[in-house]
Amino acid sequence: MGQRGETSSNSGYEVPFPSVTSPKLLLLVATSHIRETLSAINLKQYIIGEVKMKEKPMKNEETLLKTEFKSAFILSVIIVILMVVASVGGLFIDGIYQDNLLVKSALYSNDLVTLLLAVPLLILSLVLSKRGSQRAQLVWFGMLFYTLYNYAFYLFGAAFNSLFLVYVALFTLSIFALIFGITSLNVKGITERFRPGTPVKWIGGYMVLVALLLGSFHISLSLGYVFTGQVPEIVINVEHPTNLISALDLSLVVSFGLLGAVWLWKRQPWGYVLAVIWNVNATVYMAALSAATVWAFQSGASEDIMLVALWGLIGVGCLISFVLLLGNMESSEPKVQ
Repeated sequence: MGQRGETSSNSGYEVPFPSVTSPKLLLLVATSHIRETLSAINLKQYIIGEVKMKEKPMKNEETLLKTEFKSAFILSVIIVILMVVASVGGLFIDGIYQDNLLVKSALYSNDLVTLLLAVPLLILSLVLSKRGSQRAQLVWFGMLFYTLYNYAFYLFGAAFNSLFLVYVALFTLSIFALIFGITSLNVKGITERFRPGTPVKWIGGYMVLVALLLGSFHISLSLGYVFTGQVPEIVINVEHPTNLISALDLSLVVSFGLLGAVWLWKRQPWGYVLAVIWNVNATVYMAALSAATVWAFQSGASEDIMLVALWGLIGVGCLISFVLLLGNMESSEPKVQ
């Protein structure tokens, strides 16, 4: 800071410091110069909201470790490592799962799909996000949602085993990574990249269809118990004290699917984001369910092999949906009006 009687240069303007001795006069002079300074740098306009600040797009050479996504990126790397640990441990540690044959079939097949599909997809989305791809960012968050949803079954549904703390970490870190990542997302900027011709009605309609079919199925199970007292067959088969599948599907899949679809219809910014996240998760999880159905059939735990057709149909529809969404994103930065 300059001495009295000198000038100080800051941001292209000069602020004189007159020689004064009276505290009152000094206060008046300081107030005057503060006003001039605010006017010079347009800070007043920013404070009262008269100027809309443009967010600087992330350049390709910038890494996520130098941006607001740093926390989400670091947590995601840890998540990838833990996913590999959980999957490899589940597949190769003898006697790790103490559940019945049907549940074991689901867990083994899920480990396989996670290791061969989910982990590579999450790694790829992280690499491309690091290079500045906003399409990859949406896929990244979709895979984090998959991790959260998927390992909720391990944490709350699988019999206690040696990987319990790994499940806790995966479930918890996925929540925090999603929070850190989504709150740092330039939602408005991403939305402006979508072309006007994006088939939001068709995609939203498909999401509603899947959510309503899934929701009506699970709700009917609970209502059937209310009116008949008969425990749903799915609860009996997995030998779990509560209907965990219905709990997670209704709270995470159905609710977010309907919300995302409605917002997408209205072309609201969060509608595009939720739609991609929801469809990415559904695509990967339908692959896991298909593998689980085949594994259970081959192990003799189930005879419902035809469910593969249902899971495959839903999965293909979700794959087409998020590919259409990402394909309708402009690669150039949106114009700020």
